[in-house]
Amino acid sequence: MDTAHVIEALGALAHEHRLAIYRMLVEAGPDGLSAGMIADRLGVPPSSLTFHTRALVQAGLATQRRVSRQIIYAADFAAMNGLVGYLTENCCGQGAACNPGCDPARPAVTEDAASPTNRRSA
Repeated sequence: MDTAHVIEALGALAHEHRLAIYRMLVEAGPDGLSAGMIADRLGVPPSSLTFHTRALVQAGLATQRRVSRQIIYAADFAAMNGLVGYLTENCCGQGAACNPGCDPARPAVTEDAASPTNRRSA
């Protein structure tokens, strides 16, 4: 993934509604969601939804297809993984010897989450 594409993708996600739409699409999986369903869940008018989904499609983060009279949007998981990979490929510069805190597949543990007062007793 080249830098220009990364900037475009991050720019497309840099808006409250577009980020919410994208997260909905990721949760929906490869089948995606209809434009009407997204608009209802987000509480935005169709014209605003079109504006926001167009930005995600143009950035390559989402796809759209027509099914009868509906437009279905879906996350492009290969593009999402490419973006995350680009952001983490040189995480700490140590390759396989990378610190576990830098592993993008492992959730980060914050100091608060690790404190004894925040742990559940078994």
